[in-house]
Amino acid sequence: MANPGSSGTARIGLPAAASILFTRNLERSRTAGAPGTALAPTLRGAYRIMRTDEVDAKDVPLSVDQRNDIVATGVAAATRSSGDSFQGTARKAAKLSIADAPVESFSDVKDIIASLPAKKAMVDHDPLITTDADSDRVTEEQRNIGVDAFIYAISRENDNDFHLIVGRDPKLRPPMYMTMEVSGLPARGDASFAQLKKVRDTFKDFFGADLPGASYDFYDPPIPIKVEGSLFFDMSHAHGQRPGPPSLHPDMPVIWEVHPVSDIVFEP
Repeated sequence: MANPGSSGTARIGLPAAASILFTRNLERSRTAGAPGTALAPTLRGAYRIMRTDEVDAKDVPLSVDQRNDIVATGVAAATRSSGDSFQGTARKAAKLSIADAPVESFSDVKDIIASLPAKKAMVDHDPLITTDADSDRVTEEQRNIGVDAFIYAISRENDNDFHLIVGRDPKLRPPMYMTMEVSGLPARGDASFAQLKKVRDTFKDFFGADLPGASYDFYDPPIPIKVEGSLFFDMSHAHGQRPGPPSLHPDMPVIWEVHPVSDIVFEP
């Protein structure tokens, strides 16, 4: 069994030490080379996975049995759904659409966050934004962004979205993170299906057998990415605690997300 990590004081963006149940290195996926040659690794970096018991505030905490299973086997806790199709309802129309807008390029997650409308303006929006399945994008969400950033943590939600906690370069201060989601897939005939499937396939290929589960996996060092996607206001979290792992809540200032991610490049 791998030993849980030590105190998360080596750098910003690490989980609370007590939350770490299992650690391992991210396995390098391999691709076939020329005939007679060894398989070549597709990953350039080396990352330590810290599998924790941290979950979003709205989610059910891991049970004692789930925690014990992770400690004993390292296998991520399963979510209610295991396929690739989107299984949620809240703002389904908006979540599964890609904004009809050019991509705005940013060099820092902090600058994206600074460009977002205030929470109160969105909660009091006219027309009212609901959590109904047919709640589509409002004008403020008709924006696509692109940014070079880092993945600090990921969990898999019951609706089959992968919930990425994406932040600034770890050398920059203050730390700052926001949520970006690799979406569960719409119906095959939907306009966004092909693009969202391409993103999801790229994501799953990178992590291979080390996909996260119902609780957050953290990564050391954080994984560099180039990402694009549509801005989305998470009305489900307009009241109560923000989404994301408790260890990073103090540095997650908005409930805005990039949802869905429409393009992702690992280790650009």
